[in-house]
Amino acid sequence: MERKINITQHSGTGMLWFIGWLFTVGYLKLGFFKGLLGLIVWPYYLGSHFAPLVGG
Repeated sequence: MERKINITQHSGTGMLWFIGWLFTVGYLKLGFFKGLLGLIVWPYYLGSHFAPLVGG
C-alpha cells in the first residue's frame, strides 16, 4: 500500500501579513511596545472585519 503525502506551504501569506504589519507600525510611527501590541490587536480586527465576507 502506497501512501501519498501532500505538503502545502503558505509562507507567502505569512510574509504578506508580516509586511503589512511592519508597514502599519512604520506608517503610524509606533514605538516598540505599541508595535508589539499591534502584533496582537491588528490580526483580531482584520479577522473580525473580513469574517462576514468569508462566511465565518
